[in-house]
Amino acid sequence: MKIEQRPDKLDVTAIVNKIKAVLPQDRQNIGLHEPYFGGQEWQYVKECLDTGWVSSVGKFVDLFEEKLAEFTGVKKAIAMSNGTSALHICLQLVGVQQNDEVLVPALTFIATANAVVYCGAVPHFVDSELKTLGIDAGKLKEYLAGITEVRNNECYNKYTGRRIKAVVPMHTFGHPVDLEAIAAVCREYNIELIEDAAESLGSYYNGKHTGNWGRVAAVSFNGNKVVTTGGGGAVLTNDEELGRLAKHLTTQAKVPHKWEFQHDMVGYNYRMPNINAALGCAQLEQLPEFLQKKRQLTRRYQEVFDQINGVDLFIEPKFATSNYWLQAILLAPEYAWQRDELLAASHEQHILMRPVWNLMYTLPMYQTCPKMDCSVAEDISRRLINLPSSVNLSGY
Repeated sequence: MKIEQRPDKLDVTAIVNKIKAVLPQDRQNIGLHEPYFGGQEWQYVKECLDTGWVSSVGKFVDLFEEKLAEFTGVKKAIAMSNGTSALHICLQLVGVQQNDEVLVPALTFIATANAVVYCGAVPHFVDSELKTLGIDAGKLKEYLAGITEVRNNECYNKYTGRRIKAVVPMHTFGHPVDLEAIAAVCREYNIELIEDAAESLGSYYNGKHTGNWGRVAAVSFNGNKVVTTGGGGAVLTNDEELGRLAKHLTTQAKVPHKWEFQHDMVGYNYRMPNINAALGCAQLEQLPEFLQKKRQLTRRYQEVFDQINGVDLFIEPKFATSNYWLQAILLAPEYAWQRDELLAASHEQHILMRPVWNLMYTLPMYQTCPKMDCSVAEDISRRLINLPSSVNLSGY
Protein backbone atom coordinates (compact mmCIF):
# COMPACT_ATOMS: atom_id res chain seq x y z
CA MET A 1 0.00 0.00 0.00
CA LYS A 2 1.49 3.32 -1.08
CA ILE A 3 2.21 5.97 1.54
CA GLU A 4 0.29 9.09 0.57
CA GLN A 5 2.20 12.26 1.42
CA ARG A 6 0.77 15.72 1.93
CA PRO A 7 1.83 17.90 -1.00
CA ASP A 8 4.05 20.01 1.23
CA LYS A 9 5.48 17.43 3.64
CA LEU A 10 6.90 13.89 3.83
CA ASP A 11 5.89 11.59 6.68
CA VAL A 12 9.45 10.91 7.84
CA THR A 13 8.34 8.57 10.63
CA ALA A 14 6.54 6.33 8.16
CA ILE A 15 9.55 6.34 5.85
CA VAL A 16 11.96 5.36 8.63
CA ASN A 17 9.62 2.59 9.73
CA LYS A 18 9.54 1.25 6.16
CA ILE A 19 13.34 1.27 6.03
CA LYS A 20 13.55 -0.34 9.46
CA ALA A 21 11.38 -3.24 8.28
CA VAL A 22 14.04 -4.15 5.69
CA LEU A 23 16.81 -4.30 8.29
CA PRO A 24 17.60 -6.89 10.99
CA GLN A 25 15.37 -6.54 14.00
CA ASP A 26 17.83 -7.92 16.57
CA ARG A 27 20.48 -5.20 16.21
CA GLN A 28 20.68 -2.14 18.48
CA ASN A 29 22.51 -0.05 15.87
CA ILE A 30 22.58 -0.38 12.09
CA GLY A 31 25.76 1.17 10.70
CA LEU A 32 26.18 2.66 7.26
CA HIS A 33 28.63 0.06 5.90
CA GLU A 34 30.24 -2.49 8.17
CA PRO A 35 32.86 -5.06 7.11
CA TYR A 36 31.91 -8.72 6.79
CA PHE A 37 34.40 -11.49 7.55
CA GLY A 38 33.02 -14.88 6.58
CA GLY A 39 35.89 -16.56 4.76
CA GLN A 40 39.55 -17.38 5.35
CA GLU A 41 40.46 -14.06 6.99
CA TRP A 42 41.48 -15.54 10.33
CA GLN A 43 43.49 -18.36 8.76
CA TYR A 44 45.45 -16.04 6.46
CA VAL A 45 46.12 -13.38 9.11
CA LYS A 46 47.18 -16.09 11.58
CA GLU A 47 49.68 -17.36 9.02
CA CYS A 48 51.27 -13.89 8.93
CA LEU A 49 51.49 -13.87 12.74
CA ASP A 50 52.85 -17.43 12.92
CA THR A 51 55.54 -16.79 10.30
CA GLY A 52 56.39 -13.23 11.34
CA TRP A 53 55.73 -11.84 7.85
CA VAL A 54 53.54 -8.91 8.86
CA SER A 55 55.16 -5.93 7.14
CA SER A 56 55.40 -4.83 3.50
CA VAL A 57 57.09 -8.00 2.25
CA GLY A 58 55.39 -11.38 2.11
CA LYS A 59 53.50 -13.77 -0.11
CA PHE A 60 50.08 -12.22 0.50
CA VAL A 61 51.10 -8.85 -0.98
CA ASP A 62 52.02 -10.49 -4.28
CA LEU A 63 48.95 -12.74 -4.20
CA PHE A 64 46.62 -9.85 -3.46
CA GLU A 65 48.02 -7.85 -6.38
CA GLU A 66 47.63 -10.83 -8.71
CA LYS A 67 44.04 -11.51 -7.61
CA LEU A 68 43.10 -7.83 -7.87
CA ALA A 69 44.56 -7.47 -11.37
CA GLU A 70 42.78 -10.63 -12.47
CA PHE A 71 39.42 -9.54 -11.10
CA THR A 72 39.53 -6.02 -12.56
CA GLY A 73 41.12 -7.06 -15.86
CA VAL A 74 44.10 -4.69 -15.65
CA LYS A 75 47.69 -5.67 -16.32
CA LYS A 76 49.13 -4.35 -13.05
CA ALA A 77 47.77 -3.74 -9.55
CA ILE A 78 50.06 -2.20 -6.93
CA ALA A 79 48.84 -2.62 -3.35
CA MET A 80 49.24 0.46 -1.17
CA SER A 81 48.60 1.76 2.33
CA ASN A 82 45.31 3.52 1.47
CA GLY A 83 43.26 4.90 -1.38
CA THR A 84 44.45 8.47 -0.89
CA SER A 85 48.10 7.50 -1.28
CA ALA A 86 47.14 5.50 -4.38
CA LEU A 87 45.51 8.57 -5.91
CA HIS A 88 48.53 10.72 -5.00
CA ILE A 89 50.80 8.29 -6.87
CA CYS A 90 48.40 8.19 -9.84
CA LEU A 91 48.65 11.96 -10.19
CA GLN A 92 52.45 11.81 -10.08
CA LEU A 93 52.59 8.97 -12.59
CA VAL A 94 50.80 11.01 -15.28
CA GLY A 95 53.00 14.07 -14.66
CA VAL A 96 50.88 16.39 -12.50
CA GLN A 97 53.26 19.07 -11.24
CA GLN A 98 53.26 22.05 -8.94
CA ASN A 99 50.87 24.82 -10.05
CA ASP A 100 49.01 22.59 -12.52
CA GLU A 101 45.23 22.46 -12.34
CA VAL A 102 43.39 19.15 -11.99
CA LEU A 103 39.66 18.89 -12.71
CA VAL A 104 37.82 17.11 -9.90
CA PRO A 105 34.12 16.81 -9.07
CA ALA A 106 32.79 19.23 -6.49
CA LEU A 107 30.70 16.28 -5.28
CA THR A 108 33.34 13.87 -3.99
CA PHE A 109 35.07 12.67 -0.86
CA ILE A 110 37.77 15.08 0.26
CA ALA A 111 40.63 12.68 -0.57
CA THR A 112 40.17 13.42 -4.28
CA ALA A 113 40.96 17.10 -3.81
CA ASN A 114 43.57 16.54 -1.10
CA ALA A 115 45.66 14.26 -3.31
CA VAL A 116 45.85 17.04 -5.91
CA VAL A 117 47.20 19.44 -3.30
CA TYR A 118 49.80 16.87 -2.20
CA CYS A 119 51.33 17.37 -5.67
CA GLY A 120 51.40 21.14 -5.25
CA ALA A 121 48.63 21.40 -7.85
CA VAL A 122 45.28 23.22 -7.70
CA PRO A 123 41.87 21.48 -7.66
CA HIS A 124 39.47 22.91 -10.24
CA PHE A 125 35.93 21.90 -9.34
CA VAL A 126 33.40 20.73 -11.94
CA ASP A 127 29.73 19.75 -11.91
CA SER A 128 28.02 16.37 -11.78
CA GLU A 129 25.03 14.91 -13.59
CA LEU A 130 21.98 13.41 -11.96
CA LYS A 131 21.98 10.14 -13.94
CA THR A 132 25.40 9.01 -12.60
CA LEU A 133 26.15 11.36 -9.65
CA GLY A 134 29.55 11.81 -11.35
CA ILE A 135 31.15 14.34 -13.68
CA ASP A 136 28.89 15.64 -16.45
CA ALA A 137 31.02 15.19 -19.59
CA GLY A 138 28.81 17.32 -21.82
CA LYS A 139 28.77 20.25 -19.44
CA LEU A 140 32.52 19.90 -18.87
CA LYS A 141 33.21 19.99 -22.62
CA GLU A 142 31.17 23.17 -23.03
CA TYR A 143 32.93 24.74 -20.05
CA LEU A 144 36.42 23.90 -21.31
CA ALA A 145 35.58 25.35 -24.73
CA GLY A 146 35.09 28.73 -23.07
CA ILE A 147 37.98 28.85 -20.59
CA THR A 148 40.87 26.96 -22.21
CA GLU A 149 43.27 27.00 -25.10
CA VAL A 150 45.50 24.18 -26.31
CA ARG A 151 49.15 25.14 -26.87
CA ASN A 152 51.89 22.68 -27.83
CA ASN A 153 49.51 19.79 -27.22
CA GLU A 154 48.75 20.93 -23.67
CA CYS A 155 45.62 22.49 -22.23
CA TYR A 156 45.81 25.85 -20.43
CA ASN A 157 43.31 27.84 -18.43
CA LYS A 158 43.12 31.23 -20.22
CA TYR A 159 42.18 33.03 -17.01
CA THR A 160 44.72 31.62 -14.55
CA GLY A 161 47.49 30.79 -17.02
CA ARG A 162 47.91 27.38 -15.42
CA ARG A 163 48.15 24.09 -17.28
CA ILE A 164 45.12 21.80 -16.87
CA LYS A 165 46.88 18.45 -16.69
CA ALA A 166 44.28 15.89 -15.64
CA VAL A 167 40.68 15.12 -14.79
CA VAL A 168 39.73 12.75 -11.96
CA PRO A 169 36.19 11.41 -12.33
CA MET A 170 35.00 9.62 -9.20
CA HIS A 171 32.54 6.73 -9.38
CA THR A 172 30.17 7.97 -6.68
CA PHE A 173 28.96 5.25 -4.29
CA GLY A 174 30.16 2.70 -6.86
CA HIS A 175 28.08 4.00 -9.80
CA PRO A 176 30.30 4.37 -12.89
CA VAL A 177 30.43 7.74 -14.62
CA ASP A 178 30.04 7.94 -18.40
CA LEU A 179 33.67 7.03 -19.07
CA GLU A 180 33.57 7.04 -22.86
CA ALA A 181 32.16 10.56 -22.92
CA ILE A 182 34.77 11.81 -20.44
CA ALA A 183 37.57 10.04 -22.33
CA ALA A 184 36.47 11.82 -25.51
CA VAL A 185 36.74 15.20 -23.76
CA CYS A 186 40.20 14.25 -22.51
CA ARG A 187 41.36 13.38 -26.02
CA GLU A 188 40.01 16.64 -27.45
CA TYR A 189 41.76 18.78 -24.83
CA ASN A 190 44.89 16.65 -24.25
CA ILE A 191 44.02 16.07 -20.60
CA GLU A 192 45.02 12.92 -18.70
CA LEU A 193 42.21 10.73 -17.35
CA ILE A 194 42.68 9.28 -13.86
CA GLU A 195 39.81 7.21 -12.46
CA ASP A 196 39.04 7.64 -8.78
CA ALA A 197 37.68 4.12 -8.45
CA ALA A 198 37.96 4.15 -4.65
CA GLU A 199 34.31 3.13 -4.27
CA SER A 200 33.77 1.02 -7.38
CA LEU A 201 35.45 -2.36 -6.94
CA GLY A 202 33.01 -4.73 -8.62
CA SER A 203 31.45 -2.07 -10.85
CA TYR A 204 31.42 -2.27 -14.66
CA TYR A 205 31.02 0.27 -17.43
CA ASN A 206 29.70 -1.23 -20.67
CA GLY A 207 30.84 -4.65 -19.49
CA LYS A 208 34.37 -3.67 -18.50
CA HIS A 209 35.50 -3.12 -14.93
CA THR A 210 36.13 0.45 -13.83
CA GLY A 211 39.79 1.41 -13.74
CA ASN A 212 40.46 0.45 -17.36
CA TRP A 213 39.86 3.80 -19.10
CA GLY A 214 42.53 6.14 -17.79
CA ARG A 215 46.26 5.40 -17.78
CA VAL A 216 45.94 4.83 -14.04
CA ALA A 217 43.20 4.41 -11.43
CA ALA A 218 43.02 4.36 -7.64
CA VAL A 219 41.05 1.92 -5.48
CA SER A 220 40.36 1.97 -1.74
CA PHE A 221 40.06 -0.92 0.73
CA ASN A 222 39.16 1.12 3.79
CA GLY A 223 37.15 -0.60 6.52
CA ASN A 224 33.86 0.64 5.05
CA LYS A 225 34.43 -0.54 1.47
CA VAL A 226 32.95 -3.62 -0.25
CA VAL A 227 36.31 -5.37 0.21
CA THR A 228 38.49 -4.24 3.08
CA THR A 229 42.10 -4.75 4.10
CA GLY A 230 41.54 -2.70 7.25
CA GLY A 231 43.29 0.23 5.64
CA GLY A 232 44.56 -0.05 2.09
CA GLY A 233 44.38 0.95 -1.53
CA ALA A 234 45.84 0.15 -4.93
CA VAL A 235 46.94 1.67 -8.19
CA LEU A 236 45.51 -0.04 -11.27
CA THR A 237 47.08 0.37 -14.71
CA ASN A 238 47.37 -1.29 -18.11
CA ASP A 239 50.73 0.43 -18.66
CA GLU A 240 53.30 -2.05 -17.35
CA GLU A 241 56.06 0.54 -17.22
CA LEU A 242 53.91 2.83 -15.09
CA GLY A 243 53.11 -0.16 -12.90
CA ARG A 244 56.80 -0.81 -12.28
CA LEU A 245 57.37 2.86 -11.52
CA ALA A 246 54.45 2.89 -9.10
CA LYS A 247 55.88 -0.03 -7.14
CA HIS A 248 59.32 1.63 -7.10
CA LEU A 249 57.96 4.98 -5.89
CA THR A 250 55.89 3.39 -3.15
CA THR A 251 58.81 1.43 -1.70
CA GLN A 252 60.97 4.52 -0.99
CA ALA A 253 62.47 4.25 -4.50
CA LYS A 254 64.98 1.73 -3.14
CA VAL A 255 67.28 0.19 -5.75
CA PRO A 256 67.44 -3.61 -5.28
CA HIS A 257 70.66 -4.74 -3.60
CA LYS A 258 71.56 -7.46 -1.09
CA TRP A 259 72.71 -5.00 1.56
CA GLU A 260 73.17 -1.45 0.26
CA PHE A 261 70.56 1.26 0.81
CA GLN A 262 70.53 3.00 -2.57
CA HIS A 263 67.64 5.24 -3.58
CA ASP A 264 67.46 6.90 -7.00
CA MET A 265 64.52 9.31 -6.53
CA VAL A 266 62.21 10.71 -3.88
CA GLY A 267 59.93 7.84 -2.89
CA TYR A 268 57.17 7.11 -0.40
CA ASN A 269 56.47 4.56 2.30
CA TYR A 270 53.12 3.71 0.75
CA ARG A 271 53.25 -0.09 0.47
CA MET A 272 50.53 -2.31 1.91
CA PRO A 273 51.69 -4.58 4.77
CA ASN A 274 51.49 -8.32 4.27
CA ILE A 275 49.04 -8.76 7.14
CA ASN A 276 46.60 -6.34 5.47
CA ALA A 277 47.04 -8.08 2.13
CA ALA A 278 46.23 -11.41 3.81
CA LEU A 279 42.90 -9.96 4.91
CA GLY A 280 42.34 -8.66 1.39
CA CYS A 281 43.00 -12.04 -0.23
CA ALA A 282 40.29 -13.62 1.90
CA GLN A 283 37.92 -10.76 1.10
CA LEU A 284 38.52 -10.96 -2.66
CA GLU A 285 37.63 -14.65 -2.58
CA GLN A 286 34.17 -13.64 -1.34
CA LEU A 287 33.68 -10.61 -3.61
CA PRO A 288 31.26 -12.25 -6.09
CA GLU A 289 29.03 -13.25 -3.16
CA PHE A 290 29.31 -9.75 -1.65
CA LEU A 291 28.17 -8.18 -4.93
CA GLN A 292 25.23 -10.56 -5.20
CA LYS A 293 24.11 -9.75 -1.65
CA LYS A 294 24.34 -6.02 -2.27
CA ARG A 295 22.11 -6.34 -5.32
CA GLN A 296 19.64 -8.32 -3.22
CA LEU A 297 19.59 -5.46 -0.74
CA THR A 298 18.97 -3.04 -3.61
CA ARG A 299 15.90 -5.00 -4.63
CA ARG A 300 14.56 -4.96 -1.07
CA TYR A 301 15.02 -1.21 -0.82
CA GLN A 302 13.45 -0.78 -4.26
CA GLU A 303 10.31 -2.53 -3.04
CA VAL A 304 10.12 -0.03 -0.17
CA PHE A 305 10.65 3.13 -2.16
CA ASP A 306 8.34 2.08 -4.97
CA GLN A 307 5.63 2.60 -2.33
CA ILE A 308 6.71 6.07 -1.24
CA ASN A 309 5.90 9.21 -3.18
CA GLY A 310 8.55 11.91 -3.10
CA VAL A 311 11.56 9.63 -2.51
CA ASP A 312 13.48 7.63 -5.13
CA LEU A 313 16.16 5.00 -4.73
CA PHE A 314 19.15 5.80 -6.94
CA ILE A 315 19.56 3.04 -9.52
CA GLU A 316 22.65 2.28 -11.62
CA PRO A 317 22.94 4.04 -15.01
CA LYS A 318 21.79 2.00 -18.03
CA PHE A 319 25.36 1.54 -19.30
CA ALA A 320 26.66 0.28 -15.96
CA THR A 321 26.57 -2.56 -13.48
CA SER A 322 27.15 -1.02 -10.07
CA ASN A 323 28.50 -2.62 -6.92
CA TYR A 324 25.95 -0.54 -4.96
CA TRP A 325 28.62 0.23 -2.37
CA LEU A 326 26.33 2.74 -0.66
CA GLN A 327 22.61 2.76 -1.32
CA ALA A 328 21.30 6.28 -1.90
CA ILE A 329 17.90 7.93 -1.99
CA LEU A 330 16.99 11.27 -3.50
CA LEU A 331 14.21 13.36 -2.04
CA ALA A 332 12.03 15.15 -4.55
CA PRO A 333 13.15 18.80 -4.88
CA GLU A 334 10.09 20.07 -3.02
CA TYR A 335 11.06 17.93 -0.01
CA ALA A 336 14.76 18.76 0.11
CA TRP A 337 14.17 20.90 3.18
CA GLN A 338 13.26 17.73 5.10
CA ARG A 339 16.60 16.00 4.56
CA ASP A 340 17.89 16.67 8.06
CA GLU A 341 14.52 15.86 9.58
CA LEU A 342 14.67 12.41 7.98
CA LEU A 343 18.27 11.93 9.13
CA ALA A 344 17.36 12.88 12.68
CA ALA A 345 14.40 10.48 12.70
CA SER A 346 16.56 7.62 11.43
CA HIS A 347 19.26 8.25 14.04
CA GLU A 348 16.64 8.25 16.77
CA GLN A 349 15.86 4.70 15.63
CA HIS A 350 19.63 3.89 15.62
CA ILE A 351 19.68 3.60 11.83
CA LEU A 352 22.82 5.51 10.90
CA MET A 353 21.89 7.10 7.60
CA ARG A 354 23.99 10.06 6.42
CA PRO A 355 23.98 12.95 3.92
CA VAL A 356 26.40 13.22 1.04
CA TRP A 357 29.72 14.99 1.60
CA ASN A 358 29.89 18.79 1.75
CA LEU A 359 30.79 20.12 -1.69
CA MET A 360 34.53 20.69 -1.95
CA TYR A 361 34.43 24.42 -2.68
CA THR A 362 32.37 25.04 0.46
CA LEU A 363 35.29 23.90 2.65
CA PRO A 364 37.56 26.68 3.95
CA MET A 365 40.78 25.51 2.29
CA TYR A 366 39.15 25.18 -1.15
CA GLN A 367 36.89 28.24 -1.31
CA THR A 368 39.27 30.20 -3.55
CA CYS A 369 39.89 27.40 -6.05
CA PRO A 370 38.56 27.75 -9.61
CA LYS A 371 35.17 26.17 -10.32
CA MET A 372 32.49 25.99 -12.95
CA ASP A 373 28.76 26.34 -12.31
CA CYS A 374 27.96 23.38 -10.04
CA SER A 375 24.21 23.79 -9.76
CA VAL A 376 23.47 20.08 -10.25
CA ALA A 377 25.98 19.06 -7.58
CA GLU A 378 24.39 21.61 -5.26
CA ASP A 379 20.96 20.15 -5.98
CA ILE A 380 22.16 16.59 -5.33
CA SER A 381 23.85 17.59 -2.08
CA ARG A 382 20.58 19.01 -0.76
CA ARG A 383 18.52 15.92 -1.57
CA LEU A 384 20.69 12.81 -1.25
CA ILE A 385 20.81 10.48 1.75
CA ASN A 386 22.80 7.24 2.08
CA LEU A 387 21.14 4.17 3.57
CA PRO A 388 22.68 1.26 5.51
CA SER A 389 24.40 -0.86 2.89
CA SER A 390 26.42 -3.57 4.62
CA VAL A 391 26.76 -6.94 2.91
CA ASN A 392 25.21 -8.77 5.85
CA LEU A 393 21.93 -6.82 5.67
CA SER A 394 20.57 -8.57 2.59
CA GLY A 395 19.55 -11.81 4.25
CA TYR A 396 16.86 -10.34 6.49
